[in-house]
Amino acid sequence: SLQNVRPRSGLLAPCVLTALLWSAASAQLRYSISEEVSEGTVVGNVAKDLGSDKHTLKERKYRVVSGEAEPLFRVNINDGNLYVSRKIDREEVCAHSSTCLISLKTVLENPLEVHYVEVEVIDINDHSPTFPEDLNTLDISESVLPGVRFQLKPARDPDSGPFSVQQYKLSQNQHFRLEVKAKRGDGKIPILVVQKALDRETEASYTLTLTALDGGKPPKSSNMNINVNVLDVNDNAPVFSKDSYSVTLRENSPIGTTVIQVNATDLDDGQNGEILYLFTKSLNQNILRLFDINHLTGEITVKGLIDYEENDEYEIEIQASDKGAAPLTSDKSVIIKILDVNDNVPEIEVTSFSSSIPEDSRPGTTVALISVNDLDSGLNGKVFCSLDNDVPFTLSPSLKDKTFSLVTKSPLDREKKSEYDLTITAKDAGQPQLSSEKTISVIISDVNDNSPEFAQSPYTFYMREGNNPGDSVFIVKAFDRDENENAHISYHLSRDGAERNKLTSFININSETGDIVALKSFDFEAVKTFQFQVVATDSGTPSLSSNVTVHVFILDQNDNAPVILYPVSSNGSAEGVQEIPRNVHAGHLVTKVRAYDADIGYNGWLLFSLQEVSDHSLFGLDRYTGQIRTLRSFTETDEAEHKLLILVKDNGNVSLSATATVMVKVVEPKEAFAASDVQSAAKDDEDSDVTFYLMITLGAVSLLFVISIIVLIAMQCSKSTDYTSKYLQEPNYDGTLCHSIQYRSGDKRYMLVGPRMSIGSTIVPGSHANTLVLPDRRRTSEEVRHRLLIDTFNFEVSNERSLVVQGSTNHIGQFICCIFPEMNLRIATPCREKCLQYCLD
Repeated sequence: SLQNVRPRSGLLAPCVLTALLWSAASAQLRYSISEEVSEGTVVGNVAKDLGSDKHTLKERKYRVVSGEAEPLFRVNINDGNLYVSRKIDREEVCAHSSTCLISLKTVLENPLEVHYVEVEVIDINDHSPTFPEDLNTLDISESVLPGVRFQLKPARDPDSGPFSVQQYKLSQNQHFRLEVKAKRGDGKIPILVVQKALDRETEASYTLTLTALDGGKPPKSSNMNINVNVLDVNDNAPVFSKDSYSVTLRENSPIGTTVIQVNATDLDDGQNGEILYLFTKSLNQNILRLFDINHLTGEITVKGLIDYEENDEYEIEIQASDKGAAPLTSDKSVIIKILDVNDNVPEIEVTSFSSSIPEDSRPGTTVALISVNDLDSGLNGKVFCSLDNDVPFTLSPSLKDKTFSLVTKSPLDREKKSEYDLTITAKDAGQPQLSSEKTISVIISDVNDNSPEFAQSPYTFYMREGNNPGDSVFIVKAFDRDENENAHISYHLSRDGAERNKLTSFININSETGDIVALKSFDFEAVKTFQFQVVATDSGTPSLSSNVTVHVFILDQNDNAPVILYPVSSNGSAEGVQEIPRNVHAGHLVTKVRAYDADIGYNGWLLFSLQEVSDHSLFGLDRYTGQIRTLRSFTETDEAEHKLLILVKDNGNVSLSATATVMVKVVEPKEAFAASDVQSAAKDDEDSDVTFYLMITLGAVSLLFVISIIVLIAMQCSKSTDYTSKYLQEPNYDGTLCHSIQYRSGDKRYMLVGPRMSIGSTIVPGSHANTLVLPDRRRTSEEVRHRLLIDTFNFEVSNERSLVVQGSTNHIGQFICCIFPEMNLRIATPCREKCLQYCLD
């Protein structure tokens, strides 16, 4: 059999026996051929080698006995050669034998003769080494130590002997080397040895090439790739991507704003390289309320309100940890710098404040210390302060930053303004600009720097004569623009003993109210005017005072009855006898009743009337002049004597009156002429003296008149035309100051027509006392003033040496009463109070 190259032990005995029996007739042949020879290749000549001829082989049917369907060899009986019948593959025939011998059994019949032929198939290098797999993967932990060995699967080569696998080669690398171990039956086995410590983080895998070489020339080879996967060991802690983290963040950033994203890497693999980001346990709780971190991504976000003024920088400790069985961690600080946003208004604080300062404080006096603060920084925290421009205060910067002094910049006057509401405005330099205001009240305290001031200066009062002693007659009032004690005013009269104040002993003043009381009853006929001074003193320290002159004019009351001047009998009674010729015609002046009333105005305006008369048709009386005239001629039947009762009454509210009795005797013409001559002689003597004095008076008055006109023109040219009228009030007067009065002396009649002054009339200063301003009684809503300019001076001299003056308010008339007192001049005018006052001055 071809498969049984070597005899089995069970057949050993028969083979031996056969060999002994047929030793002479059998023989054993041995041939050798190379494998892979082509079909028909001659192995050897069997006939020749057996010593038989070709004919014998053919006759005896020489053949190769084989159980295979397609035997490897055949014998050609025609030529005795042993041929290869098909291509022989040694590795197929002798797969596991180092020497490949194919035993053939050949048979000759008649007689049976068996010959054995061995054919040695010589191996040729027709196969390359092959590995069981093209790729071998090894998983080696990075923690293994150098010298660790890993047996690899060997390569197989069907060839034998020197053509089998003779050596292995490993691709060049520094971490592994190759060892080959010879193992009986398995040939050479390659072993991979770790030559240098592995680091998965440096190189996670290695690709090696293992080459197997046979002994052919040239050798054949094959390769096997070895992938060495370095298995990770958690030997690396996470490493952050930056050495330091610093970021800026605007304050008031919305919640959820990303601040920064930290990143860490772990060279390990798998869970050993998976990283979790955490805040360290030592982190302040306040930071945990403000910031949050994503555990997987490392993103830090805003969690709460970020306020620069609370903290301008945060340092957060971040921890990166892997997921290894024994986790490794790394810590890193993240510096978050907060950027200021102008979100704080400046704050104004008054650290020191004097709410009240004296009005005499000098400029530069410190009122308050102002501190301003802005919690922002940079320009957002730079603060500018300002104050209202229209106040006498200013802000002065202090040496210390953001501190100002509120000081006075100009003199203060409490009387103009006693309190200031100062608005201090603080603005920062941020964008948008923020500002705040603070108002403080500064009270100006009073100092006694104002003297009392009277409501009028001078005062002019009118009081009625006949006042009750002890009654208040008028009030002076002063005010002081200071306050409290500095404005508390007391009044007293100036009693310096001067002539002008000689009547102050008859008046008194209430020191608190300024109420002036008359201690006596004044009589117009005795005193028509007087003046005194009132002093007002405040209670300040030192006290200040001022005075005012009070002019008092006594107003006439109708307290004097008319006095009959003519006729007057020797015993003083108002009786007289007047003789007239019987032959007089109608209109003849019989006589004139002359009367005088010490009162003035209406109170001194006398009216005449006939109370009793014997014949109303014969005599008539002039109502205003007191002249008695005949109404017709006398007849023979008229009586020789007539009694006339004349009533003279004034024009007062309650009129007073007097009566005079005139006895008119009608005489024959001769008797009347004799009586008339006697009276004329007496009058001529008297008139000559009056004429002399009158000449002197006329010359002096004319000269003074010219001088006065020149002075008045000069004064008018030098004065401004802009006058301010201040009116002297007459609160206590009611009635007529001036009107007309008629006088009669003998045959001469005198009539004075003067201006009429009523209550409320005032004298306008600047008019030289010539102008009276009168209200129009026809209007109630508006006072219409009329000026009556009295520029004329007329006078007449009667036989009684009386000077009758028109225009008593004229300077000339006033002057005459002063320079000619020896003339016994009597100012026959209702307005003589002004003239008297002029003379007193």
